[in-house]
This record gives sequence, C-alpha cells and structure tokens, in this order.
Amino acid sequence: MSQTSRPDAPLPEQEQRNVPGHTGPMDPKPDHGEHSYKGSGRLAGKAAIITGADSGIGRAVAIAFAREGADVLIAYLDEHEDAKETARWVEEAGRKAVLVPGDVADREHCREIVRRAVDAFSRVDVLVNNAAYQMTHETLEEVTDDEWDRTFDTNIGAMFRITKAALPHMKPGAAIVNTASVNADKPRPTLLPYATTKGAIQNFTGGLAQLLAERGIRANCVAPGPIWTPLIPSTMPPEHVKQFGANVPMKRPGQPAELAPVYVMLASNEASYVSGATVAVTGGVPIL
Repeated sequence: MSQTSRPDAPLPEQEQRNVPGHTGPMDPKPDHGEHSYKGSGRLAGKAAIITGADSGIGRAVAIAFAREGADVLIAYLDEHEDAKETARWVEEAGRKAVLVPGDVADREHCREIVRRAVDAFSRVDVLVNNAAYQMTHETLEEVTDDEWDRTFDTNIGAMFRITKAALPHMKPGAAIVNTASVNADKPRPTLLPYATTKGAIQNFTGGLAQLLAERGIRANCVAPGPIWTPLIPSTMPPEHVKQFGANVPMKRPGQPAELAPVYVMLASNEASYVSGATVAVTGGVPIL
C-alpha cells in the first residue's frame, strides 16, 4: 500500500443519508487491499463467514481471506452493489463467494446465515462477527429506546446468535474473530450506545474463549481505531468527518487494508495459542 493511499486528516467534508453507507461516494476512496494484499496459503481450504462484508473492514478481510485460500460467505444488510464488488474480488482470487443479504438484528436471519454457509461449504472454519451499527448524538436524551435496542441487537445480540448457531459446525482448530473497537476502552460520549456494545463484545469474547478452549476453538477481538469506512460519512456530521482520525498519534484514519492482516493471523493456525486476546489497530492509541 502506498503512502498516497493513507491520507492524513483533515478529510473533505461529506455526508451520506443512508446507514450504513456506500463505498462509491466516499472521498478519498478506502483502500481494501485490492491491489496490495498478497496471500500465501495461510487459510487454504477453509470456509469463512464474514458479517458486514460488503464494504469497509469486512471487504478488506474478505479479500485477504480469499487470497489466503478461503471460501467466503458475505453477509450484509442491503448494499447490493458493494457486496457484489466484494464477491468479485473473492472470485477473482479463485475462491467461492456466497452473498447473503439481510438484517442481523433479526434473530432468524442470524441462523439463516449459518445455514447458508453450511449448505455451501458443509462447515464453518472461521467466523468473523464484524457487522455494526452506530449513530452520533450530543446528548443522552437524543438516543431513543428503539435506537438503543437496534444498536445492541446488531452489534452484540447478532454476535451471540450467529456464534451459537455456528458452533455445531466448527471443529477443533476453528476460530472466531469479533470486531470490537478502541471505544471499548476509551468510550466516545457521542457514540454512547455503540461504545457500550463494544465493551460488551470485548467481555463476551473473553468469556467465550474460556468456554470454548476445551473444544479447541479460539475466540479473539480486533479493536480498530478510526478506520475510513462508509459508516463514518453515513453516521457522523460532516464537520466530524473532516477531522476523523486527526486526534490519534498517527494523525490520520486507518484504511481497511491495514486491519486485514490481523484478522488473517487470528484466523490462521499460526495463532494456535492466541485466544481471549484483544489486538489493537488504533494508529498509536494505547489499549492497556
């Protein structure tokens, strides 16, 4: 990845009306590793589920997994064009891509994602729980009951349900990688519901790792800092987007491609003794 694909803040002011947003209108375009990620067979023959894989971190992970040899189920809400683009990159790597649209806040859909994966691949070797919902609010009073519930159902409820449905199809050596956030340790007050769920994800993962150790299944978290994805211009005011990433030591937002190698490592057999961990990818913000 060239330095030119890692722009510093400030970014151009921009806004998208639809959550979780689309890749096309973003300026600058995110880097998902399309032209930089080189695989080496580290996930050869594995089958993976990735939620929120249409764009952003999920797309970068899908591209990396495919180039490492994995087939990928791409679960996403309704961003069909973005999801088709992710599938194109997976198939270009010579791997199978399965597209499953739908809302992970719906309990039955969580189970349907796993059914579709088992139908396509006969098993689940890697589960990446990455889909998330957030909105920005300046006061607690602005947060409605419905938004609070939707944030929890999407971010942590779906994680529980998809994991529970996938476990019967996971064998020793399988891996679960959950997307947490720097907000789990340093909660941003304007993202209160989102930040609260990210703390829950970190706790869920730590407990899950202990529950599953005897089965030979590992569970870990990745904690991103400010990453340039469609969720940012679709859920933050333009003036916040402009300064996105400016307050971290590296003075810029991260690109999705900069997270993908961490997911690959945690999903691979190389991380056979890594479970219950949180790996920070935060541009220099410490998580201690």
